[in-house]
Amino acid sequence: MSGHVLLLGLIYLAFISLGLPDSVLGVAWPAMRAEFGRSLEHAGLLTLILTTCSAVSGFASGFVLSRLGTGKVVAISGFMTGLALLGFALAPSFQWIVLLVIPLGLGAGSVDAGMNHFVARHYSARHMNWLHGCWGIGATIGPVVMGVALAGRFGWQGGYAVIAATQLLLAVLFLRSLRLWQAEPETAAAGKLSADAGRMARQTQVPTWASWLAPLLFLAYTTIELGTGLWAASILIEGRGTDPARAGLWVAGFFGAIMVGRFAIGLVANRLGNRLLVRLGILGALAGAVLFAIPMLPSLVNLSGLMLLGLGCAPIYPSLMHEATNRFDPDTTRTVIGRQVAFAYVGCALGPAALGLLGAHLGLWTIMPAICLALLLLLYMNWKLDQVT
Repeated sequence: MSGHVLLLGLIYLAFISLGLPDSVLGVAWPAMRAEFGRSLEHAGLLTLILTTCSAVSGFASGFVLSRLGTGKVVAISGFMTGLALLGFALAPSFQWIVLLVIPLGLGAGSVDAGMNHFVARHYSARHMNWLHGCWGIGATIGPVVMGVALAGRFGWQGGYAVIAATQLLLAVLFLRSLRLWQAEPETAAAGKLSADAGRMARQTQVPTWASWLAPLLFLAYTTIELGTGLWAASILIEGRGTDPARAGLWVAGFFGAIMVGRFAIGLVANRLGNRLLVRLGILGALAGAVLFAIPMLPSLVNLSGLMLLGLGCAPIYPSLMHEATNRFDPDTTRTVIGRQVAFAYVGCALGPAALGLLGAHLGLWTIMPAICLALLLLLYMNWKLDQVT
């Protein structure tokens, strides 16, 4: 097996591992808060600290990557997240959990930014879509691991211990594979940069504000994806009288549509190109959001709209991430991708909460029209970015 293929496999595994802890806190929290004597909203405190630290490390990733290189950053971050998760399993009090989410967030943000930058520079759009599909695999497996641990005699500590061991094993693999990361720029990147020499001349004219507009697209996108994922069940159950179990299945189907869509789109991504995929994705998501937003439509049409919204979301994040290498010069790209990851975490933290406040004050029915407006804003910002880059 060539080093190029082996490294690509490790990168896929890394994104599966990145998704593993992202979705387990919600499953583990009822048992955790009962043991530590904490209220329900303390999970929000942990999430806020986690996303803030991830955003900070995303902003700093351009500087760190330029000094250490992707391989070292990923290995160090892997050990940080693995040891933090092991600390979760051993924590004697809630105060320790609060402290441990700091290195967990810093490590996750660095891995996210480093991987996205590396794949955008060295691999095709196909692999970028499959990379984010792998995150979906991890996000699906994580709750299963925690659920099995909670159902057995190991408890939530056992679930975190298994995930921590997985992260630490991968960190060791990354440490052992440093030479592969160092050799990769001699192959993929050099050919790509020489082929894009004509485009690079045009990139020198890109206005500075474009390097901030590109990250803003990620804030809007994560608000749309996470906001829909968080509030769709409430809209179905409280707003439309759907059975809770059925509502849960349809929300799972929304995230499943994103994951499956990314793997499927990877097959045609190189042929269609990032920019077309983003436009088609936004328009498809907008059509789905409109169908889901109109309560008087037949239930099957409503729910089909939710699935279409998920499929539309599938290519947006990875295609925008990959297109950064075509919009900006190599040094700017490193900084922009870090900002994109950071703004994505900001959107994850603030967007769903803002939609929740809107729904609480004006009614749940207002959330989906707000999602539609966010998609229209995303469409406009993407058009504007395409015009200048």
